Amino acid sequence: MAEPRIRFLIGGVQKGGTTALAAALSQHPGLALPDRKPGRAPPQGELPPAWLKEAHVFDAPDFDDSWTPAEIDEHFALRFRAFDDGRLHGDATPVNIYHPRVVERVARYNPRMRWIVLLRDPVERAISHYFMESGRGNEHRSLLGALLAEPGRLAGSFDDFSRDAPWRRASYADRSRYARQLAVLFSHFARNQVLLLRSRDLADAPLDVVRRVFEFLELEQPRDVPVPGRAFEGGYSPPPSWSPGRLLLRWYLRREAQRLRASYGFTLDSR
Repeated sequence: MAEPRIRFLIGGVQKGGTTALAAALSQHPGLALPDRKPGRAPPQGELPPAWLKEAHVFDAPDFDDSWTPAEIDEHFALRFRAFDDGRLHGDATPVNIYHPRVVERVARYNPRMRWIVLLRDPVERAISHYFMESGRGNEHRSLLGALLAEPGRLAGSFDDFSRDAPWRRASYADRSRYARQLAVLFSHFARNQVLLLRSRDLADAPLDVVRRVFEFLELEQPRDVPVPGRAFEGGYSPPPSWSPGRLLLRWYLRREAQRLRASYGFTLDSR
């Protein structure tokens, strides 16, 4: 039986720097990430960011849990210019770590999958997520209003894999509860299959982070290590420290850093 084609995932978190990291990694000649949208030929010349990195196979609305690894590979193949060229193929869909059923699907597909997970300050991640959805026209409530409405919006939505499912868009605080997501991940994958990284380090010491990823993936270090740029920064003004929305997020996520340290020996502060 052939090995599953997808061997690694930049699995999250959303608004944690996955796009910048994926853009840097994609410059390695021995590595391949998605470069086209399903069913469409890639455009001529340089690909715009919207065409890169996220295959959205495991969370697709039409995903069938009876699919074999070979059938899943057929869906991934639509997202690559070349899918049988000997490179290490991966995907960078941030939602993969968030939904427990998606993690289970990945484990069935490839139990040896390697995961790269970027973790950002949970409050700042949630705020960035909110402003992204607001900028897209998907969120019309204030930050405080959206946070208060979040539990009701998410209730009963996790069986819905449609593109408009509330858990995809309105999970501002919930996606920042990292300890719970890591508990699901480590229930399916060994610790040595997961590389936990700080988004802060990607911003402050990008070359070191990229080198760590290449080492984790057992790829030869290139002569010129690509430097991650900044992507999708949003252009919004973060709410002040005393704003009701930020204060509520701090309350919601007040134990998150402690849980990460206690359960995984991971600290979000690299200083």
